[in-house]
Amino acid sequence: MTLKSVLKIVGLTTLAALALAACAPSSDAKENANTIRVGLMAKSDTEEARWDKIEELLKDEGVTLEYTEFTDYSQPNKATANGEVDVNAFQHYNFLNNWNEENNGSLVPIADTYFTAFRLYSGTKDGSERYTSVDQIPDGGTIAIPNDPVNESRALYLLQSAGLLKLDVSGNTFAALSNIKENPKNLNIKELDASQTARSLGSVDAAIVNNDFVQEAGIDFKKAIFVEVPDENSKQWYNFLAAKEDWEESPKADALKKLINAYHTDEVKKVIEESSGGLDQPVW
Repeated sequence: MTLKSVLKIVGLTTLAALALAACAPSSDAKENANTIRVGLMAKSDTEEARWDKIEELLKDEGVTLEYTEFTDYSQPNKATANGEVDVNAFQHYNFLNNWNEENNGSLVPIADTYFTAFRLYSGTKDGSERYTSVDQIPDGGTIAIPNDPVNESRALYLLQSAGLLKLDVSGNTFAALSNIKENPKNLNIKELDASQTARSLGSVDAAIVNNDFVQEAGIDFKKAIFVEVPDENSKQWYNFLAAKEDWEESPKADALKKLINAYHTDEVKKVIEESSGGLDQPVW
């Protein structure tokens, strides 16, 4: 056999081997399909606890989580849309709906997670709560609520759930003071900056305080006289995992489904309830 013939055979063999290698899935590709990049805001102790448990549950499934933490609420959805992360966990329905609309986005919720309810707190006198139940709020009493449109709407729906008033809107429609159609106790609804409702407790009968300011104000959230109820009006405040709308066609679809299954377990539910002291409620 001539040298030329030998080289020709060797060349064909090499080409065949390369073709087979190109067709076979690489171990790197397989590993990448089982690695989920998760976008979060800076993790609190409660967030850390739940994600630690989820990682533990996913270990046997061969799924690895990698985290990117953001400090600006405008960033996680952008990172998800452009593929820097595969899924994010930081927002509620209202936030995503607004973001999609403002950014021509198409991100979707893929799994509900938890709900951090708004709470109504009794006014105080000499440092002690005036009331222990909503029924004790007197006729003509004053209730302080946040004055920005989003939180005001949420506060009014809470007061409706508490039986203190009735609105002429429902669901995802924003409510304003003009939407109060029944106010049987003739309550004075006092609009304040969200950062001020906690400070008003000494001069009002009750106030709705954003969760961001509860700890800062030294308020024990367990002493609230009414807690926002999970229902059709409050679902817009449920938190969830978000991904691209075509996530089920992506190479990571199986891994993402395993993530959802791991999140939606009794083990994670228990961690959420215990680590947040009951402030966060699982809603799956």
